[in-house]
Amino acid sequence: MNKTITRLIAICLALFSTFNIARADFADDINEAAHPFGRQVIYEMNVGSFTENGTFAAAKDRLASLKKTGIDIVWLMPIYPRGGGINSPYAATDFKAVNPSYGTLADLKEFVSEAHRLGMKVWLDWVPNHTATNAVWVTTHPEYYTVSNGQMVHPNNYNDVYELNYNNSGLVDAMNDCLKYWINEADVDGFRCDYVSSPTIPGSYWESTIKMLRTLKPSIVMLAEADINNTAKLNSVGFDYDYSWDFQERLESFGGGTVAATVKNAVNVRLLKNVDEQSYTHMVYLTNHDANWNNNKKTLTQKYVLNRYPLTVLEFTIWGMPLIYNGQEIGGNQALNYFEDTKIDWTNVDTKMQNTIRCLSALKHSQDALKDGPGADNAPVNWLETNDSQVLAYSRTKGDNEVVVVLNFGTGSKSVTLNGLNGSYSQWLNSSTIENGIERTEVSANGGLTVNLEGKGYAVFVKNETTGVSMVSIKSDKEGTNLSNFTYNLAGQRTDGKVQHGIIIRKGKKYILR
Repeated sequence: MNKTITRLIAICLALFSTFNIARADFADDINEAAHPFGRQVIYEMNVGSFTENGTFAAAKDRLASLKKTGIDIVWLMPIYPRGGGINSPYAATDFKAVNPSYGTLADLKEFVSEAHRLGMKVWLDWVPNHTATNAVWVTTHPEYYTVSNGQMVHPNNYNDVYELNYNNSGLVDAMNDCLKYWINEADVDGFRCDYVSSPTIPGSYWESTIKMLRTLKPSIVMLAEADINNTAKLNSVGFDYDYSWDFQERLESFGGGTVAATVKNAVNVRLLKNVDEQSYTHMVYLTNHDANWNNNKKTLTQKYVLNRYPLTVLEFTIWGMPLIYNGQEIGGNQALNYFEDTKIDWTNVDTKMQNTIRCLSALKHSQDALKDGPGADNAPVNWLETNDSQVLAYSRTKGDNEVVVVLNFGTGSKSVTLNGLNGSYSQWLNSSTIENGIERTEVSANGGLTVNLEGKGYAVFVKNETTGVSMVSIKSDKEGTNLSNFTYNLAGQRTDGKVQHGIIIRKGKKYILR
């Protein structure tokens, strides 16, 4: 056996010896770095459900795990004291207080501080349209409420809340004072704003309020619970994200279906409509507190059956900022009653879903083609022909970075050839192996790429990829070790000097070890 072959075997053995430990490291290292607007993943957390204790303190201790999963923003469902008689978190009694069952203001501040230390942001759920029927203001400031025939109004026949009146300047000042309070006191980074399409809240209010908040904290980010494209008054008032309501509903109607054109149509109609004219981007999701509990109490599996896997890939790679709801990262197979703060069962883990989301988060964080933003900032979606009605394929390209996604909605195995692809690609995601861990393999395309998928399978390929090393290299861990000292092999697996020969990556550059 000559020396070259011996050396190659030695390289393979060295890589294999670290495979079980290191193969997920590249995703962890990418996910644990801090990521800017456009490369972020958001998590909707009900504090009361998230841990057995249901407190800020207990949730704080799980933030590091969320960060490794790939979460950049934690949106806290309403944290205010609840009233109105049915214990809805959206029926607040005091907008300047925290739910005592969650802890204290000091506990919240520690939660936010820990999130910031980890490179994460924290948003509060803001409820501008109404308060609980027994809110403090009902007694102290009845003029803040809409009155009809001498009675305070229940919006949408929600009997546990009263509608606020934005024609009253005192109410406007009071609500803005509450928003400023949470920035000044808890250093929050944004607000998810409930029911902003309410006919009684003028668009001019949001325009002036968002400007005011950005004077106070320029980096503040605002999410509208509305389809802005269908709510003209919100089109240019300053929101950064809107809800992809219709998109989720279309996907849920598709459910466990097999016709790929149905999903393609949902993307074209909802996400790709008038994109160049938009001053905002979308938050995309498969489930949230409304879809999980209010809509017939359906879990992710009940909504999408096995399509929950390829549709999760779609959510992360098609357009906008992906949302993960309470426990979705381990399968999302509970209907969580947020009125009663049903606890998430963290012992029932769907490893395939967990690893898929971790890998998708790393892709979202690192690949230019998946960066989201207003209008033309997004890489366009290029639909690829598969010659199979059950397989959906598309590519997105930004500069020389290309991401190719293939999704099989059929129940049987498929082999499709994607024409027009050339060069070397790295397969980041392979549905047939992802349950066992994250790895990358190299494939070559010469005018076309043939992809084999099992039923409900999926694959993601990247050309001219960003390995994540450049982002990792500017981050230091808790002990102060500069992560740029770490080395990686071509699969993105961290080797830390264990490989003596072959090609390694360090500080974003390739080196040949002889």
